[in-house]
Amino acid sequence: MLIDCDACKVRDVACNDCVVSVLLGKSHESVDLDEVEHQAVGALAEHGLVPPLRLVPVAAITRRNIA
Repeated sequence: MLIDCDACKVRDVACNDCVVSVLLGKSHESVDLDEVEHQAVGALAEHGLVPPLRLVPVAAITRRNIA
């Protein structure tokens, strides 16, 4: 899973409560998680140990609004 902070609709709004900022800092660089890493981050978030991924891709918003 490619997490590109530059392409996130809620960048600078939800960063403080996003797992990427908590674990990696506010570098706003892209992060590529494999499936196992993605599941691990999800499990940590599900148990309240880290905030969830707040990524909202701009492209997803655009496609949803068109449909």
